[in-house]
Amino acid sequence: MKPELTRAYRSEYKKELFESVIPFWENHSIDKEFGGYFTCLDQTGKVYDTDKFMWLQGRQIWTFSMLYNRFEKNEKWLQIAENGIRFLKKHGRDEQGNFYFSLTREGKPLTHAFNIFSDCFAALGFYEYAKASGDQESLAIALTTYQKYMDRLDNPKGKFEKSTGVRPLESFGLPMMTAYLTYEMEDLLSKEAVVKIYENCVQQILTKHYNPQTGLIHEYNGTEGRFLDTFEGRHLNPGHGIEAMWFLMDIAKRLNRPELITQTTDLCLHILDHSWDKEYGGIYYFMDSKGAPPQQLEWDQKLWWVHLEALVALSRAYLLTGRNDVKEWYEKVHHYTWARFPDREKGEWFGYLNREGNKLLTLKGGKWKGCFHLPRALFECWKNFKAIENLNR
Repeated sequence: MKPELTRAYRSEYKKELFESVIPFWENHSIDKEFGGYFTCLDQTGKVYDTDKFMWLQGRQIWTFSMLYNRFEKNEKWLQIAENGIRFLKKHGRDEQGNFYFSLTREGKPLTHAFNIFSDCFAALGFYEYAKASGDQESLAIALTTYQKYMDRLDNPKGKFEKSTGVRPLESFGLPMMTAYLTYEMEDLLSKEAVVKIYENCVQQILTKHYNPQTGLIHEYNGTEGRFLDTFEGRHLNPGHGIEAMWFLMDIAKRLNRPELITQTTDLCLHILDHSWDKEYGGIYYFMDSKGAPPQQLEWDQKLWWVHLEALVALSRAYLLTGRNDVKEWYEKVHHYTWARFPDREKGEWFGYLNREGNKLLTLKGGKWKGCFHLPRALFECWKNFKAIENLNR
């Protein structure tokens, strides 16, 4: 990649992050009366629903704490993170210490703690904030919540599980997020425990959920990685598979396993080749591994986070390998993504496009879109291109 192009990419990501995206959330998402964050924001940043979803609260705490820790000691960012921490400390958990799924604006519980990812992102947020602030209570909550998350892996929904157990499923999301959460929090754990968790996650992802017949990551499998010829068993979530590949690239580097970097890079490109819309461009949201009609009616939408995770994975893979096929895929995804998702008028990015690449919704946040995938991806890509630039000097 030419040095001038590397510099241009680095500058583009940094400018978008700090001049468009972060100011949008700083200006519109902070609940100064009750604490925490509004995430249901329209195109202009106007709040259209005041409910608060714990996984998005934890993610926003992490985002602003991460920027404070890894980019600049900006006190405003630390104060924004603290605003979420105070709210979650006061209202976020049930009597057993599990984080609810959603609360009212004031902090009254709306939805029980059925979702293990509320705990996942609370642990992530509390730990990153504890590193930024030195708050020992937050550090203790982070470790306790991490342990609760790990304890729930074998039965993540507990009493809220709807399945009868006749056809048990193993979800790809669990080893994927366990790998990332452990990577972010490994300083709290012993080296032996971390390596064991990493090896288990790699084995689950690349053995149980990788299907050698399709060469793809399947979102659900039967026990012991058994392929199920059902809606769930054929279900592909390309964005998840691609996102997990850059998680594993980081783990491979940490474990000094270059062959794993090659394997995850190859798999990332294969997922992209399979899931790229050959007619209109962009990455499909969901697919059926046998080409049957997908169960999800939104299967052909093009989503912000899917394309952003692809940009992170590809720029990370290029940094680690320098391969020309990776560069070509990066440029293809970059041009599609940057031409369609950024809102040049109001700031931040649109999240949901139809198959043709036209906007379906103009919202900037909601129940599923918050202050996380976009700022994290912009930061990671900026970091990758900065490192690539240094290598080229």
